[in-house]
Amino acid sequence: MKKTVFAGIAALIIAVSPLVAVPAASAAGEPPPHAAGQILVKFADDHAADGVLRQHGLANGPTVGSTGAHLIKVPAGAELRLVQALSSNPAVEYAEPDAIARAVTDDQYFDRQYALQNTGQSFTNTAGTITVPAGKAGADVGAVGAWSTTTGGGIPVAVLDTGVATDNHDIWPHVTASANFSTSTTQDDMYGHGTHVAGIVAAIANNTIGVAGVCPSCTILNGKVLDDNGSGTASAIARGIDWAVKNGAKVINMSLAMRVSSRTLETAVNNAWNSGVVIVAAAGNTGAQAKMYPAAYSNVIAVAATDNNDAKASFSTYGAKWVDVAAPGVSVYSTFPNHPFALQTTYNRSESYDIGSGTSMASPIVAATAALALSAHSGYSNAQVRAKVESSADRIPGTGSYWAYGRVDANAAVH
Repeated sequence: MKKTVFAGIAALIIAVSPLVAVPAASAAGEPPPHAAGQILVKFADDHAADGVLRQHGLANGPTVGSTGAHLIKVPAGAELRLVQALSSNPAVEYAEPDAIARAVTDDQYFDRQYALQNTGQSFTNTAGTITVPAGKAGADVGAVGAWSTTTGGGIPVAVLDTGVATDNHDIWPHVTASANFSTSTTQDDMYGHGTHVAGIVAAIANNTIGVAGVCPSCTILNGKVLDDNGSGTASAIARGIDWAVKNGAKVINMSLAMRVSSRTLETAVNNAWNSGVVIVAAAGNTGAQAKMYPAAYSNVIAVAATDNNDAKASFSTYGAKWVDVAAPGVSVYSTFPNHPFALQTTYNRSESYDIGSGTSMASPIVAATAALALSAHSGYSNAQVRAKVESSADRIPGTGSYWAYGRVDANAAVH
């Protein structure tokens, strides 16, 4: 029997502001962010260092380059108190928290990308007709923090979907290979879904236009396995998986789902896993617990969707017995084709950039997180990368009932 699979995308919302910078302090007057468990101390006389530190139950630490400052380990949570106490000692030239710097990007719509950096912002869709209410600060995947370690290092991620639009210059330059396994006559994306997914993974960062991908230095293998109506067969997806493996994919994302299992598709998944590939798929948009495939296969990371408050999306398929992790999937801002596409009329989306909702949007966030983890831990196997992504996830509400491990945390996954 011919099995058909559909890409999932739901409608929703978003607002504005062209440039995101990290504030020196929070709106609540809290101190600037600093590293936990360590402070910086420079002594007027290094011979006095050990004695001064012993008074506070501390030990001396290594110097920081040529600065003369010492990196001192302290109890987590005591950083500011000890900085104040040491600063009052005449033997100390200065003491300060080990402040955290964040990468910033000048991408035009970065401030709408709460999934990467959630400051509690409200935003609109591109047309300004839908407003996304303010979310919860920190309900994001920590992508900006991860970028201080790696932005992807060229890790190839296969996006098996409806294609990637050749005319969106924020994502197409990262496409290194393309193949068409669908019944469509063109490799281009006439549906819109694949371009949106690919942009979530690897849209070019810091280029003054558009958005930034979670893994902005990743490359994309563009396998068109779904047609211009967003549907395709298990055989087409299996062929796409084999092609991705042969073309060097380290991670495969499948933002697609079907209700019935296919032994052919499962075999292709298992072969890819045995070849060392990390495989990620959307859990589906049924709002129920029934298994969806390929996400439910044991060698696939199954992904549910959350919103900008870290709550499960109402449409998201769930179930901790088979859904592994969650990621933002409501009103996720990304790339779209610069030409007419099917989702444009179905959901009133704008060309070039706009929001999309679905576990289809959550899955590429996890795939990109896996790519970042692989870049940071170059010796890791696919099993180790998967374990790292899952074990480092934030155990937000719903963990253990809606999904097994939590909402992914890219920053934690790369450390």
